[in-house]
This record gives sequence, structure tokens and C-alpha cells, in this order.
Amino acid sequence: MTENNNVKKQNNTLKLAKMGMLVAVSIVLVYFIHFPIFPAVAFLEYDPADIPILIGTFAFGPVAGVLLTVVTSVIQGVTVSAASGVYGILMHVIATSTMVLVAGIIYKKNKTRKGAIIGLVCGVIAWIIVMIGANLVITPLFMGVPRAVVWDLMPFIAAFNGIKAGVNAIITFLLYKRISGFLHR
Repeated sequence: MTENNNVKKQNNTLKLAKMGMLVAVSIVLVYFIHFPIFPAVAFLEYDPADIPILIGTFAFGPVAGVLLTVVTSVIQGVTVSAASGVYGILMHVIATSTMVLVAGIIYKKNKTRKGAIIGLVCGVIAWIIVMIGANLVITPLFMGVPRAVVWDLMPFIAAFNGIKAGVNAIITFLLYKRISGFLHR
């Protein structure tokens, strides 16, 4: 029984170390790669930080994906993206958690290429829908602007969210199988 507990502890420690590595890669990626897509909403910047989070979600499950999201968002929000502060942390947690939960649950039930594609597509759609609502509720509070101003920018905001989530989903799909062997050792 003791040997079994030691193996479990060792496996948990290894999993935690791998998740920590994925958080670190996310932070490095956002440090080096971030840029606005639409000048009208230049405060919305594309970054690939969600790719390691999605890879971790597929490897370790949706709950681990949410944990990766929260840890990455907080570290990113107090370091490389400090200008966005609590607002940036909150919006990142909402957007990415939505995607990792949807994609992760679907992939967990169907661990095939088709399951990954369906999960990622559904995750992107969920991200866009949730972020329309989140932007209409949260953005006016943090930016001190009327909801009508945010509504006028909604085509850009929705397109931004679709592009960011879509690009990160495609890259995740292309990379996951190549990396999964390392994560599952």
C-alpha cells in the first residue's frame, strides 16, 4: 500500500511540474507575442498564451485547464500584462475557462481527432458568445463608458474573440499530438 501511495504522489508531483511548465510557456509566449488585430479596439491584443493551456486541458482534463487558466491569468496580469490589471485577469479567466471547459469536456469523452476538432470548434463558439455578454456587462464597469459604446464596438470585439480563439484552437490542434507523448510520460 505504501508503494502505491508513493507512486501516486510521484505521479501527482510530475503532473504538477508539467502544468507549471505549461504556465511558464504561456507567460513567455505572451511576453514575446502580443499585438492588436483591430485599431478600433487596440486594447484587445492577440496572444498565444491559451495554446499551452489548451494543450494542458487535453492532456490533464478540463478542471486542470481551468486551474492552468487561473494561474496563468494572475501571473500574466501582474507581470507582462499589468496594464490591464484586474480587468484583464477577469476577462482572460472568463474567456479561456469557457473554452477549456467546453473543449476539455468534449475531448475527455471522445479522445480522437474528430473529438478534438468538435471540442475546439464548440469551445471557440462558446468563447465568442460568453465574451459578448461579458463585454456588455464588465467592460462598461471597468472602462467607465456607457454600454452603448461597447455595443457599437461589438462587431470588432466579437471578431477579435473569434480570431484569437480560432487561431489558438488551430495551433493547439496541430501541436497537441506532437507534445502529448511528453505530457503523458
